[in-house]
This record gives sequence, structure tokens and C-alpha cells, in this order.
Amino acid sequence: MNWRSLDQNQTPLLSTLQAYASREYAAFHTPGHKRGRGAPESLRTLLGYQTLAADLPELPELDNLFAPEGVIQAAQELAAAAFGAEQTWFLANGSTSGVIAAILATCNSGEKIILPRNVHQSAISGLILAGAVPVFVQPEYDPVLDVAHSITPESVAAALVEHSDARAVMMVYPTYYGVGGDVAAIAHLCHQHSIPLLVDEAHGAHFAFHPELPTPALAAGADLSVQSIHKTLSALTQAAMLHVQGNRIDRDRLTKSLALVQSTSPNYLLLASLDAARHQMATQGKELLEQTLAFADKARFEIDQIPGLSTLKPSQAQTPGWVTSDRTRLTVTISGLGINGFTADAILHQQFGVTCELPSLHHLTFIFSPGNSEKDREQLISALKKLGSEIEDSDREGEKIFHSPLPPPSSPLPPRAAFFAPTRSFPLSEAVNHISAELVCPYPPGIPVLVPGEVVTEGAIAYLQKVLAAGGIISGCADPRLEMIKVVDDL
Repeated sequence: MNWRSLDQNQTPLLSTLQAYASREYAAFHTPGHKRGRGAPESLRTLLGYQTLAADLPELPELDNLFAPEGVIQAAQELAAAAFGAEQTWFLANGSTSGVIAAILATCNSGEKIILPRNVHQSAISGLILAGAVPVFVQPEYDPVLDVAHSITPESVAAALVEHSDARAVMMVYPTYYGVGGDVAAIAHLCHQHSIPLLVDEAHGAHFAFHPELPTPALAAGADLSVQSIHKTLSALTQAAMLHVQGNRIDRDRLTKSLALVQSTSPNYLLLASLDAARHQMATQGKELLEQTLAFADKARFEIDQIPGLSTLKPSQAQTPGWVTSDRTRLTVTISGLGINGFTADAILHQQFGVTCELPSLHHLTFIFSPGNSEKDREQLISALKKLGSEIEDSDREGEKIFHSPLPPPSSPLPPRAAFFAPTRSFPLSEAVNHISAELVCPYPPGIPVLVPGEVVTEGAIAYLQKVLAAGGIISGCADPRLEMIKVVDDL
């Protein structure tokens, strides 16, 4: 069969894996559970024999992720056509591996890259591994909503003038809250300086499949985008794609970079789910997303009628960092109820069986996707209507103080130098004005409040303490209670 006919009805990798999983043969290859026969009964009960039988390694018929010539190559070509790329790579280590590889492929040690301060922690990992030097640009911040949006063309233009030796620009599109900046204008600026625009598009994999959604990053002129296909589409968790167009990215170096940060034993269930998700969206995407948008729009209208609650809407855009927004993403401001988002999330989850994607101090963010139903929407609205009555007086808070958790960029050391420097531990209250050796961030969304190489500020400490007190989770630090923090030993 000619897999390269680009017939989007085909599923080359999925179909081949299914056929091989059904084949009877004596398996003397990995994994050790031998197609489920040696798996514990508890795992067989949970996953089923069919799933375990398809948990296969790089057999000849299944191709090789790092040197694809057969069904993986065919599946990637189909994905490139569906998502609007010239070339696509499947990722079994999530968007994290794609973001890291994008930095490794464009920056050498000591070279600069311009990126927003609200970038995902995976980009900081990329800086550490590449030895690249960040030029942080502050995203536009809405002090009324307490939400950071995108960087602007003006801020990028200023950074490019001051740092004309930068090798690339990276931006986040959309943000975790569904807000998108001006990709086209920023891409144009990058290309005027003969450097690529890299886009962390982890939350925008669905954009290509409905005209009422924001323009995909590649269609807006980006050179590279990384998408978590599992976040808004139907792939399995950790399955992602990296897309490229044009000649500003060295594709051979990118391929080698991906090999550095992906497992040499990629999970074929993840890879096959990428093939299946592409097929679903290429053949049914517009219809599925039409329904998703209808559910989300109706939910947004209903939530705005609930006393004490409001949703993030384009009409609130008061900043050039908000150019477009994803209607399938609902961010609900709950501070009008007198509680924080972590408390609200716990009540919704434990008492009403409704679980959001992202709780934060003042908001709850919900993702609508083709996997949601009308029943889900009804349950969400019912739970939010009951939320206020379930709040104990002891849970209610006083006046809200909104402030940006992102400190002004102050990086005496590059992230790599600080990460590998000798360190010592300080009580958090005594760490002010020292250089952080840790990447400290509330998770989700995984946006660091402290980055290795940055000066620890009183504002950052206050924000982190407030997140902990409200019930949030802090990741990246040796002490999860954040009583102590590691700083660069400057003695």
C-alpha cells in the first residue's frame, strides 16, 4: 500500500500496530511482560490484554522513531499535511521534549534567545541543557484580572534592537488561559532579523481544524511549533508533535536534538494514538469542534449569570498582549465568592464530581474538548451554582490583592551556570537578594516564579507563600514545603 498518498482516511501506524498485536508468535523481545502474558493480574484487569498486547518495541514492521522509513514516517507525513506543516516529528516525551529540542537546535552555549518570562518550565530546562542565555521579555499583565497574557510585537522589537545577536525568539501561544498574542507580527520581526520564531503551542493543537478558532502558529508565520496532542485532542497523555516549515530551522540538528531528549524505547501506544488523533481531526475535526464550541459558549453564558462568578472574555482585552482567544477554554474568576481557586477546586472535585484543569489563586480554568458532552456541561453549571452555598465562613477571605507573580527580569547568571553552581540552603525569608539555584514554580501551570540565575525577590517569596497557604503545589525545589531554598553559594 502506498502510505504516502496522503489520504487522511489512512492510519498507517495504528493499523500496523493493531495487526501485529493480533499476531500469534513467540515473543523473545522486550517488554518483559511479553504482550501481557507475564503482567500482574491487577494490571491486566485495568488495561486489558489487548492494550498490553499492543505494547510493543521497535519491531521491523513498526519502524523506528529515530530513523523512520516506514509506517512512522508515513504517519508523520499525514500529520504534517493535516496540521499545515512541511515536516512533523512525533514526540513520545511530551511537548517538554519538543520545547527543549527547539532550543538545542537553534542556540549554542552562550548564545541568546528572546522569550517571555511566563514561559513553561520546559523552556528553562532547554536553557540549562543548551547553555543558552535568556533575554526575558515581560508578558502583558492585566492587574484587574490578575492574568499574564502574551508578549507584544513592541516588546520583542525592543529586545531585538538591544540584543541583535539573539539566535531565536520563543513565545507561548496560547497561554494556559487560552489567550493568544500577535504571532504574525512577531514572526515578521524575527524574519527581518533572519532568525526563527519558535512557538510553544502546547494548548493549541486543535486550532487547525475549525475556522472560528485562533490561527495556528505555523499559518501565522512561525517557523516551528510544538503541540501537546493529548491536551486538547484525543491522543494519550504524553503524546505530542513538533512541526516545522521554511528553512530557518536546521532540521538535521533538530532531529539529533530530539534524539537527545526522547527515550530510545518510545511507547508505541503513544505513537499510535497520535496517528489516531490526526485521523480523527482530519476527517471529523470541524464537526467535532463545532459541537465543542457550542457547549463552551453556552457554558460561558450560563456561568456569567451566576452571582460572584465571571468568565474571561475578549471584551475584557485591554492589552496588546491579547489579540485572540480560544473559546474552548473557560477561565472563571471565583474571587467574587470570597475564596481562592484552590479551595473552590477542592469543593468542586470532592463534593460535586467536577474537576478543572487549572486552579489558581483567583481563577479556575476548564478545558472543553470533543471528549466533553452536554451532560458534562450541565454538571459543571450545576456545581458552580451550588459552590457558593458550600463555602464555610472560615474559608472566605478578605480583600483580594492582585499582583503579578512574575518578577522583573534580573539574572546575574545564565540558568545553566546557576543550576550547576555550588549551592547552600537558606531559610526562605533570608534568601532575598541571593541568586536562586532552583527552578521553583506552582504546578500546574508550570510557569516558574523563580528561575536558576535570577535574584530572589520579596515579591516572589510572598507569592509562593500565598500559593502554599491557599493549598497550591510548588514543584522544582528540594524542599516542597518551601521552608528552605537553595541559592548559589557566593562565598
